[in-house]
Amino acid sequence: MNVSETNEPLVSAEMREDLRHLYQHLHRAPELSMREYRTAALITERMTALGFSTFACGGTGVVAVLRNGDGPVVAFRADTDALPVAEETGLPYASTARGTLRDGTEVPVMHACGHDMHVTAAIGAATLLADTRHTWAGTVVFLFQPGEETSEGARAMVDDGLWEKAPRPEVVYGQHVWPGLAGTAEINIGTTMAMADSWKVTVRGRGGHGSRPENTIDPVVLAAHMVVRIQSVVSREVPSSQAAVVTVGSFHAGLKENVIPGSAAFTLNVRHIDPETRERTLAALHRVITAEAQASGAPEPELEELYTFPLLVNDTEEAAAARSALEGALGADSVTEPPVHMGSEDFGHLPDAAGVPGVYWFFGGLPDEVLHGEDPAPSNHSPHFSPVIEPTLTTGVTAAYTVLVSRLGNGSRAGGTGR
Repeated sequence: MNVSETNEPLVSAEMREDLRHLYQHLHRAPELSMREYRTAALITERMTALGFSTFACGGTGVVAVLRNGDGPVVAFRADTDALPVAEETGLPYASTARGTLRDGTEVPVMHACGHDMHVTAAIGAATLLADTRHTWAGTVVFLFQPGEETSEGARAMVDDGLWEKAPRPEVVYGQHVWPGLAGTAEINIGTTMAMADSWKVTVRGRGGHGSRPENTIDPVVLAAHMVVRIQSVVSREVPSSQAAVVTVGSFHAGLKENVIPGSAAFTLNVRHIDPETRERTLAALHRVITAEAQASGAPEPELEELYTFPLLVNDTEEAAAARSALEGALGADSVTEPPVHMGSEDFGHLPDAAGVPGVYWFFGGLPDEVLHGEDPAPSNHSPHFSPVIEPTLTTGVTAAYTVLVSRLGNGSRAGGTGR
């Protein structure tokens, strides 16, 4: 069914109100990666009530399947986890939740990346599909994926036999709310998001009294030199025609001002869109970190890989078709093709494991006065990131539903590869 064929609003006022309550509930109750227990239970309850068959997959992941006769099989992914961020939005439904990291540290938790919007929009699209099943034919597989922020969830679902347990799709779709204008969408044809690597670097020194530094190897000074020096890798070793981003996101050392500690640690995040540039940059970072330790007479640092994200590439043909569907639903002027995003996603593992194309797009979540205000617009992962509920939610529901329906049968034609 083409959305333009009816004058009725796709998302009714009653449905918008229901989804608003659902979104606010999810926003108040975020959960850390791979620990989304309450979120998974709520998703299972909602999707089962809509007539989907559901099963757990990859720990706290949920798969929901709706079979509706012969026709194509399509999948749609929504991620469910939140971040260890203290919310500063001032919203009446702001999160005050706490969680525990794997090292035992208690932290504030916030849906600072908008995954609560993703879950709500997916449930909204699923509701429309259930209500309009007389207009389409085929099978829809919703993948509510845990652990996107740690690059664990997609692999966990695949390793748990996702595509042996669920119908194998012809294409997998996904979407992400973004600090763009609410009511609009962005979709790339081809390369979409960067690959990423994250390390923890532990620097060993020799501790001692702050009054006698000559008897120590100060790991704070050593690690500080590393942090400064590695910033030159991008500016001096990466070709200007290539993109790379190096970020030090945390630095920890010591407990008292007059004690030189025995070690220091920092975490490092590196992003690329070219595999050869990635290998070159990672080798340079390893060289600089090791050489700085040698220059200080310190032991070789310990480099621990925390996680990696794959390059996300939209299938050309399927992305072009999805863009056409989005333009039909949102208006051609509301759908653009952005530059490649240097953010990263583990979405690509899902279509890759099934051996099928993947398509991923973005939808805006900020009103014009915030996007073009005096202060910089808050981005994903900011404690101030707060998508305006409408028209963001309706846009997310409309985009997901429209693209899925455009790929399914029309209700009167058999075919596809459903099983």
